[in-house]
This record gives sequence, C-alpha cells and structure tokens, in this order.
Amino acid sequence: MTVGFEQGLRDVIAVESTICQVDGAGGRLRYRGYEIGDLAAGATFEEVVALLWDGELPDQEALSDLRSAMGAGRALPPEVTRAMEAYPRRVHPLEAVRTAISHLAMYDPDRGTGEAPLRRTCLRLTGQIASVVGAWRRIRDGQPPVAPHPALSQAGDFLFMLGGATPDRSATEAMDALLVLHAEHELNASTFAARVVTATFSDVHSAVTAALGALKGPRHGGANEDVLAMLEEIGAPERAEAYISARLAARERMTRAERAEPRARIPGWGHPVYTVDDPRAAHLRAVGRQVAVGAGVAALADTAEAVYRVMKARTNLPVNVDFFSAVVYRALDIPIDLCTSIFAVARIAGWCAHIIEQHGGRLIRPRAAYVGPAPRAFLPLQARVGARPAPARS
Repeated sequence: MTVGFEQGLRDVIAVESTICQVDGAGGRLRYRGYEIGDLAAGATFEEVVALLWDGELPDQEALSDLRSAMGAGRALPPEVTRAMEAYPRRVHPLEAVRTAISHLAMYDPDRGTGEAPLRRTCLRLTGQIASVVGAWRRIRDGQPPVAPHPALSQAGDFLFMLGGATPDRSATEAMDALLVLHAEHELNASTFAARVVTATFSDVHSAVTAALGALKGPRHGGANEDVLAMLEEIGAPERAEAYISARLAARERMTRAERAEPRARIPGWGHPVYTVDDPRAAHLRAVGRQVAVGAGVAALADTAEAVYRVMKARTNLPVNVDFFSAVVYRALDIPIDLCTSIFAVARIAGWCAHIIEQHGGRLIRPRAAYVGPAPRAFLPLQARVGARPAPARS
C-alpha cells in the first residue's frame, strides 16, 4: 500500500471550505454554522441559497431581491423547450435534465468569468433547473409544459410546474423543507466533480452538468427512488420484518464484491460519512408523516416506520436522508423516477456555493499511485510476433 493512499480518497481532505460542516460521528450537519434542523424548520430555500452563497442569512430586502431575480429567471428559452420535446420519452429524467442544462449554456446571457456574471448565472440556473424538471415531467406525459409563476416561491413554483395547479400551503412547506435539507452536503461526489470542473476555469453550466453526471450514478444518487420502490414492494407494515430479514439473509450469502453493488444494499441505510443516523432524516420523518396523512397515504409512512424499527433492531447501519424523503415524494404525488432529479433541484444551491468558492482557486490535480508493470524494453511488432515485413504499398 502506498504511503498516504486511501482507497476512494475516503476521509482525505481535498479543500478548505467555509460552506458546510458534516460531523459523521456526532450526527450533526451545519450550513455556515447553522444547525440543519433549525434551518429546515424555520428557513425558506431562498434564505438558504443566500446563506450558502454569501455566508450570512439575508435581511428582508435582500431576500425579496433574490426571490424576484430567481422567479424572473426561471423561464426557459423556447429553443430549449423545443429540444426537450424531441427527447426520447423512455430516457431517465436525470438524462433529460443533464442534457437540457448543457443546452441552456448556449442561451445564457452571462458568459464572462468574473464574479458578478458567475453569480447571475448561478441564480438563473438555480431557478431554471426546477423549470427543466417540471417541463420534462409534463412533456414525457404528452402534456405542454407549465410556464413558471414568478410570484411563487421556488418550492411553490416547482410544484406548480410539476402538476399544473397552485399547491396548497402544506405541500409547499413540505417541498421547501425537502429543498433545504438536500441543498448542501460538503464534498460528495457530485459537488467534488463541480469543483474540479470549476478549477479549470470552465463555465457554470459545464460544472453543473458534470455534477449531474456524477449524481446519476447509483452509488451517489437514486437511493430515494430505490427506497420508494422497496416500500411499495413491501406493501404493508406487517410485511416489513419478513422482507428485511430475507434481504439481510441474502446479503450474508454474498461475496464482499457482491455486497458492494448498489442493488444489493438496503436503500436508505448506510452512509460513507455518518456512523449514526443522518440528522436530516429525523426532520424528514416528521414531514413525511404529516404530508402522508394529509395525502391519504399514511400506510406508506407506517411501512417506512416498520422498516426503520426492523433495521434498528437487526443492524447497526445509520438511516440516511433518502429513506424518509421517499415518503414525502410519494405524498406529493411525484413519480418515482423523478426523485433524483428533484434532489438536483435542491443540491444545485450547494453546487453553486462550491462553484463560487472554488472560482479563482488552484487547479485540482491529484496524483495516482502507480502499481503497474516495472520498466521494460520495447520490442517492435515484428519482434513481438515474428511476423514478416508487411508488403510495400503500390
């Protein structure tokens, strides 16, 4: 083993950041020093965007300006919408989102690399990604996209564009909490990808597209989709113990390599940093129960609670943010395969915070520990295979 090498860069410090603090052993998460539970209970997504990008919570005037600018910038260029209408309907929503975000770069009015145009692009793109997800949900179902309503909050407008009707207060508050809780989480795979691209002095859209590419991998994104599929497969609380017991027993018979496959895991459980329960899960547990009861799908929340009890009794794995967020998605009548795209609607706040922080910084250029063949002599092809010289061409 090479000195200083850690497989997968586990726990290796790559950058210094003032944005987010994750305490894996203590089960704490703070944005700019503020506890995540306090922010989820009392702050809007727009307030959190300002906090992550500027370092402080905004006053009323600054918040109003940010909401107005974000609302005004949510509209998509008609060229992008027309292109989305030509996408194959069968593609995963995150593929459609990734492609549309890349396409938006061609129509962004701020193409400079200075701090001011970078921030304007971040603000515009944070609003537009919600419009892209909402448009794709409608387009693939054969319906026209719903134009954004600039006067609504990001959470409210997102639900409006998804469903075509003004959401009620309970749904909007639930979505707002979901966006806040998913907005940022230090140097995860997608955020690191965004910082690496930014460090090359590339543009915001390229960095976000790279982040979306990383998020698409099942080892990073997609767990909330798998949780919802699992809960629906279980079907009822009384079936949870038998189902989880069978899954755990199957894992025991697997090789180490087989257990590392994402599909072999219990979705919503385990985390590369937290050794205790993810602090975001407790808030989502309460939000999920509330909106599930209001939406008439309390049985799903009951099933999630039953799985939680079984997993706590049978394993020492921590529950993560994806587990109870799946209940919220179902209660809000969001299709299962849109879950990861909605994660991106939230996490773009953190991606942009890291893009802003990384802007102007050093190129990120790690090294690889070479473990290949020792130095050896080169032999021409004829000597390697004993072949006759090739005939000369006429």
